[in-house]
Amino acid sequence: MVDPADAIGKARQAVSERVDLPGMSLMEHLEELRKRIVHSAIYLALGFGVAYYFHAKLYAMVQAPLDNLGIKLNFTHPMDPLNLYLQVALIGGAILASPFILYQVWLFIAPGLYQKEKRFVIPFMAATVGLFLAGASFGYFYVFPGALKILILGFGSKFNPIVTIEEYTGFFLSVILGLGISFEMPILIFFLAMFGIVSPRFLWKNIRYAVLAVFLIAAFICPSPDPWTMCIYAIPMLTLYLIGIGVAWWVHPSRRKAKEAKAL
Repeated sequence: MVDPADAIGKARQAVSERVDLPGMSLMEHLEELRKRIVHSAIYLALGFGVAYYFHAKLYAMVQAPLDNLGIKLNFTHPMDPLNLYLQVALIGGAILASPFILYQVWLFIAPGLYQKEKRFVIPFMAATVGLFLAGASFGYFYVFPGALKILILGFGSKFNPIVTIEEYTGFFLSVILGLGISFEMPILIFFLAMFGIVSPRFLWKNIRYAVLAVFLIAAFICPSPDPWTMCIYAIPMLTLYLIGIGVAWWVHPSRRKAKEAKAL
């Protein structure tokens, strides 16, 4: 038998949580979005300034995989060295400012969350930054050096490598940023599930297509053609997809509504 006092207490708790979800008009949403974008741009500019101060050390990190192969970068346009420093500083500044930018993202979506869910701001920011750094580190220490060895020392062993700044920087950023972004899969699923675009059932039902997509990506970024190495690259992404299914179950609106109905 349900205790009336307990039921009333749960109902009051549910109502208090609903009060924390204020309604906003379209113009108020746009104004809030503009405010968060401006603040994010300021943080990015500050991060860029700090990163450019250390642009020589950042460039040394970019050059390190080629230094291990005894190859120096070449440039074909006078602006290429400056563009390299600017790109490296911009990426470094974005990573440096990412916690502050992510906090602006959280402030934008926080009005649509329950009071209990708002307490996860720090785990959300830590997970987003941590997953990106994990993917970027995986690319920097394993994928990118392995790709250079296969392409330059393997397929290009009979040729004289002339690696230009523009082409090398584009290749470097595509691998590092590509893997860093791909490791954000649980965060992407978090937002899609929170707004009801995908559900845990949908993600689990279509897991075979996700496995196919992951192995296609692994085959594209894998420096070696053997299947065992490709599996090493695919396993982390498959693990993140499974974690994403759990995240989707946790934040999907149907579960939130069920909790609210149960409280009433």
